[in-house]
Amino acid sequence: MKIAKKACSFKSVFVVSAATLLLACQPKPEEPNMADKVAESKDTVAYPETRKGDVVDTYFQTQVADPYRWLEDDRSAETESWVKAQNAVTEQYLERIPYRDKIADTVKTLLNYERVSAPFIEGEYTYFYKNDGLQNQSVVYRQKGDGEPEVFLDPNEFSDDGTVSLAGISFSKDGSLAAYQTSTGGSDWREVYTINTDTMEMIGEPLIDVKFSGLSWYKNDGFYYSSYDKPKGSELSEKTDQHKVYYHEVGTAQSDDAKVFGHTDAEKHRYIGAQVSEDGKYLLISAAESTSGNRAYLKDLSQADAQWVTIKSELEGDVYLLTSRGDDLYFVTNYQAPKSRVVLAKGNAPQTENWVDIIPETENVLSPNTAGDYIFAEYMVDAISKVYQYNLQGEQVREITLPGVGSSSGFGGKDDASKAYYTFSNYVTPTTIYEYNLASGESSLYRKPGVDFEPEQFVSKQVFYASKDGTQVPMIITYHKDTVLDGSNPTILYGYGGFNVSLTPSFSSTVAAWLKLGGVYAVANIRGGGEYGKSWHNAGTQMQKQNVFDDFIAAAEYLIEKQYTSSEKLALRGGSNGGLLVGAILTQRPELAAVALPAVGVLDMLRYHTFTAGAGWAYDYGTSEQSVEMFEYLLKYSPLHALKEGTEYPATLVTTADHDDRVVPAHSFKFAAALQAAQSGPKPTLIRIESDAGHGAGTPISKTIEQYADIYGFTLYNMGVKEL
Repeated sequence: MKIAKKACSFKSVFVVSAATLLLACQPKPEEPNMADKVAESKDTVAYPETRKGDVVDTYFQTQVADPYRWLEDDRSAETESWVKAQNAVTEQYLERIPYRDKIADTVKTLLNYERVSAPFIEGEYTYFYKNDGLQNQSVVYRQKGDGEPEVFLDPNEFSDDGTVSLAGISFSKDGSLAAYQTSTGGSDWREVYTINTDTMEMIGEPLIDVKFSGLSWYKNDGFYYSSYDKPKGSELSEKTDQHKVYYHEVGTAQSDDAKVFGHTDAEKHRYIGAQVSEDGKYLLISAAESTSGNRAYLKDLSQADAQWVTIKSELEGDVYLLTSRGDDLYFVTNYQAPKSRVVLAKGNAPQTENWVDIIPETENVLSPNTAGDYIFAEYMVDAISKVYQYNLQGEQVREITLPGVGSSSGFGGKDDASKAYYTFSNYVTPTTIYEYNLASGESSLYRKPGVDFEPEQFVSKQVFYASKDGTQVPMIITYHKDTVLDGSNPTILYGYGGFNVSLTPSFSSTVAAWLKLGGVYAVANIRGGGEYGKSWHNAGTQMQKQNVFDDFIAAAEYLIEKQYTSSEKLALRGGSNGGLLVGAILTQRPELAAVALPAVGVLDMLRYHTFTAGAGWAYDYGTSEQSVEMFEYLLKYSPLHALKEGTEYPATLVTTADHDDRVVPAHSFKFAAALQAAQSGPKPTLIRIESDAGHGAGTPISKTIEQYADIYGFTLYNMGVKEL
């Protein structure tokens, strides 16, 4: 399906049910067809006219025009018409690309293999996820002992087109009950269904309006979950500010759910999560005002009149419960330990001053997990995994020998587990699952995927380069072994650089498709991420955000200097905060790359905090209302505001989705409109708006194939590639 046939759904997805969506998509004869303005020339693009309004905001006595403010209204007919026209222009352009279908076939082939998750035990059953290859959503299977696996839950039956996805599942203590979340069109707003796992019968009515929530069971009686009050305006763009925790008793109405935490102004937090210890004795609350740093509270559920005990009252650093044994609580924290540590506290005295180090902080970032009576400490060493096994007394048992250089994850299990599972992958090694014996330390191959990809034909190596201020930054570059470094190779440079997120090497079928098409793929571990701990993160936040952009620019210059590629063959790609990254580089160094690919990007830095949960990102960004200095800093690099008319910008394909309620599509709408107005050169500046999709999670395989055929096709076409 081509996007021009789907574009008309933008307005309707906000105001009508799926049953009426097809009717809403029928063209209205009386409406003017803005797409008629598209030029027939193969060398030019005529963009739809975008009205400029007269909105002007004043920040600290500085006036800032916002002519495309009207595009923030995701429920207006004018916005719907604009989306329809932009998608029509984009589709007409993409149809010029002679090898788009060939790219789609390559992506499809690399996705078409059986993918199975590591198993996990709940009650009498072993569960796992499996996708036969091209199923839109993975299916949950289960088996008892050595019996034949059976389908437990098939999300492909949630909707005809695969746009309703499974967004998480949690089981009661004995496994007799399960609660699972669904997402419609990729939205962060979820519904929660409770079922009897034996009969598969639904229990009660589904919970609605659940957002940014885990489901943590208390024995077999019910579970804790989190949500916001439903917005009075658009639920896809209205600000959500006051998170709350509720307890749902199975079989009762949601309206009867008890408010547990966060329901008073004194307890106002944007993100609150609840976690019950595995033995059901303690309830831990994590309460945060932003995406970094939390307060923590504890309640003894075994005591009827127990009061909340404050574990950590300051927002400096994060803490969460790793595991417990009776009154012994094991926390993971980067509080006063920027690269994290494991500490032990007692249930009757859990405050920070009583913590005792079990696994002290080291020079490498720690990400632990537990299975049985062991802690598995995964360390990032220059973004590469090393894993050590410890007992609960903090004594090292052994280093675990991994299959190679790459990323490992897993090693999780219940307190009585005798074995655990872990995965290993890198950019050329498909994700492989291993079974690990906790006592002996022996690893055995559990499942190796049958993807149509030959790792031995490719090279993936790590390099270090100097950023503008001399900081050494790691980057992993992957390409076919026969690639000649003569500056002629189509190359995608990918980055993120924010929110303490670490980009570790992992296999992706869509990246593999780019490699098989002859491309080079480079990932830079720039500041703002978590690869070297909290200091690395902080070095890319607020008034130091320019470090992130400088690191990415230096990565591009390295690739050009070492002749992996040239500016004419380079594309910059990133999503969400990475979309901001690409947008900023596009405005600061428009000549650096041939192609820019900002996806679901944060592109209006003066107003990002006014949408959905955006105010929680202030730790990384600061806000335009914070101070005159912060306002001026944001204004200078904000991609929407840094565009200059009369500038020749690279070929740009902005991508977003109509159900993205994390980074609302208005960011991309306004930026695309402004970029089209500012572009003085011949290169296309287009926007591709996916329907019935969100920020990325739960995207059906069919849409993924279409998206990457368009993105890679646009990229190669604007690098001058004539044929594949």
